[in-house]
Amino acid sequence: MAEMTQAAVQASARKPAMNPTQIWNMSFGFLGIQIGFDLQNGNVSRIFQTLGAQVDDLAILWIAAPMTGLIVQPIIGHLSDNTWGRFGRRRPYFLIGALLATLALFVMPNSPALWVAAGMLWIMDASLNITMEPFRAFVGDNLPDRQRTRGYAMQSFFIGIGAVIAGALPWVMTNWLGLSNVAPAGEIPETVHWAFYIGGAALFAAVCWTVFTTKEYSPDEIAGFEAARNVALGVQPAPMEESHRSAGQFQRGGLVWIIVGLGFAALVYAARSEPRPAWLGEVAIAQELYVLAGLIAAFGGIQIIASLLRRSGHDRNGFMEVVNDLFAMPRTMRQLAIVQFFSWFAMFSMWIYGTPAVAEFHFASPDPLTQGYQDAADWWSLLGSVRNGIAAAAALGFVLIAARMDRTRLHALNLAVGAAGFAAMILIRDPALLWLPMVGVGIAWASIVSLPYAILAGSVPARKMGIYMGIFNIFIVVPQLVAATLLGFLLTTFFGGEPIYAMVISAVSFALAAVATLFVTDGTSAALERQARLSEASQ
Repeated sequence: MAEMTQAAVQASARKPAMNPTQIWNMSFGFLGIQIGFDLQNGNVSRIFQTLGAQVDDLAILWIAAPMTGLIVQPIIGHLSDNTWGRFGRRRPYFLIGALLATLALFVMPNSPALWVAAGMLWIMDASLNITMEPFRAFVGDNLPDRQRTRGYAMQSFFIGIGAVIAGALPWVMTNWLGLSNVAPAGEIPETVHWAFYIGGAALFAAVCWTVFTTKEYSPDEIAGFEAARNVALGVQPAPMEESHRSAGQFQRGGLVWIIVGLGFAALVYAARSEPRPAWLGEVAIAQELYVLAGLIAAFGGIQIIASLLRRSGHDRNGFMEVVNDLFAMPRTMRQLAIVQFFSWFAMFSMWIYGTPAVAEFHFASPDPLTQGYQDAADWWSLLGSVRNGIAAAAALGFVLIAARMDRTRLHALNLAVGAAGFAAMILIRDPALLWLPMVGVGIAWASIVSLPYAILAGSVPARKMGIYMGIFNIFIVVPQLVAATLLGFLLTTFFGGEPIYAMVISAVSFALAAVATLFVTDGTSAALERQARLSEASQ
């Protein structure tokens, strides 16, 4: 870390609060990002099925998206932490990612074949991740502790509004503008085309608004603010040292993970061999499980590389910084990782199987070439707008509630409400009433994209805000990869391939996340409460 300049020392008083307009401008870009994400999440399964994919193939086709995030977000976090120039620290990544994502959105609905659509999903998700990750660190950089819940809640608000717009676009074009939501076999409906074109333009415009209306603090200024903040709150600085994990520890850990991964792959191979092992009975072992085995082994391989670099003395590089920081995560971050795993496993399950679940269970139209299926897809997209409209409203409510309630308890309550919403989807048969479960899921969604980040921002070193936000997103990506490889197997094996049971799995996963949240330590919240009590006592 570079030494602080005199100017930075003089500026190291409390980080200035931002007014509502400034917070609005800083967060507005997330409106565009979420329009892109929700168009992707709400329509890509539809595009895949239109181009010939079967329901059982959807999970593995989606694997490109989380795999991309797993690689891109820590890299972008590291790069943005170490970037400073005339265009700022995070803003260059906003702009580059937005441009690439816009181009991907324009191309996606014109995919002539399934393999092209799968490739475009990879490019689109990579671009959106380049833009999104620095936005999370941006709030932590610019806002003092007392305003971070408000800042992330504002992001959550724009996430909700963006998702409302994205979810409503295909339905509006069908029912208000008279565009066709049905196309010949192998072709993408006209409504989807125009939804992606409009969404791409909106994404780029929203991100540009934030880029050109919001300033950034320099790394030296941020370091000064952090020092003053720790003194004011009476808290110890967040750990900034690198992991002291030795080359031998990396090697032993890596070998264990590789052995487990290869062993799992061997079991999958044996289970899929002919003749089938008698002990399997009728249980089908999906080939997607090879991906899960590969991920386990790959984590071992990363540790082996780290071992070799450390042993040779070549451990001062970006790769090692990411690996070191992964093993040196603050306690609060490790606790939140468990919460994130179960939260995002549930959400990814919904994104993959929501459309086919509603089409089959509530509309009795599983065939994607039928009018009934396309009507179900439009209705599910509109329900996404309801869900996200609730999320936008809930996000604003969190600003008021979080001032009077511990953030961990609030998050646990919100997740429990979301679990109830998912469970209700299998109890309600009338599609017109599906807005009721969406209320619960919407409240949980608003909480997922705001409160964990507000808790995390106060527990990590300011100079590493980007890299830790990137690493934190690994715990969003990993459950998505697990879902993409495991859900198809679970549904086929235990639930007769009926996609509605993916919603039941989501309910259970949300419930587990709620329980895990109760064990999270929110040190910043406790420090602020202590400071408030001392202030009241002195008065």
